Amino acid sequence: MPERKTYVVEHLDAELGPWSELEYAAIAEETQRTRGTFMLSSLPHGFKVPYRLTGYPSFIAEGRSVEEIYKDEEEKERVCLLDPQADKDLSPDDKRDFDVFLFGGILGDDPPRDRTSELRKKGFQGRRLGPVQMTTDTAVRVTRMVIEEQFTLNKIPYIDYPELKFNDHESTEMPFRYVKGKDGKPIMPQGMIDLIKKDADKSINDLF
Repeated sequence: MPERKTYVVEHLDAELGPWSELEYAAIAEETQRTRGTFMLSSLPHGFKVPYRLTGYPSFIAEGRSVEEIYKDEEEKERVCLLDPQADKDLSPDDKRDFDVFLFGGILGDDPPRDRTSELRKKGFQGRRLGPVQMTTDTAVRVTRMVIEEQFTLNKIPYIDYPELKFNDHESTEMPFRYVKGKDGKPIMPQGMIDLIKKDADKSINDLF
């Protein structure tokens, strides 16, 4: 059983927006620290890797879909799909059973779209991360905490729907669950608050 895990985001959109770029950079950085692998799969032909991601040896840009990459039945059994509709929650014991953790670019839509259904139909085993919608980087962070740090989901410190205050007159409530940092604030990608503040007049979905 490989100790170093692989985290795969099946990128289902034709483009990569600024929000997703910041999230993916955060995932790449954290995965690099744990000596794991972060892969974006199903990238369209001609996809140009953003500069933010080019400095991480842990990052892999892949044009094939996860179904093509893990087509052997034994390999497929070692892939865990993080699925809000799965029958079981992710647990520390899943470290023994899975080497690859698959995310469908699914976490971060508001309201959530069931984009995981395309991956669910491919036969990957599913696990839930709880009832509250997470951003993609938060979902990967929580998965890593459960699998590599052996937290149970109910022991992870969360902040749900945090309010971000920009000044005395401007604020916005984020419609997601985040991991609470040591400073008591939600852990967010570097540059994310500035992006949200800059584009406060846009909807959340416009930033992905």
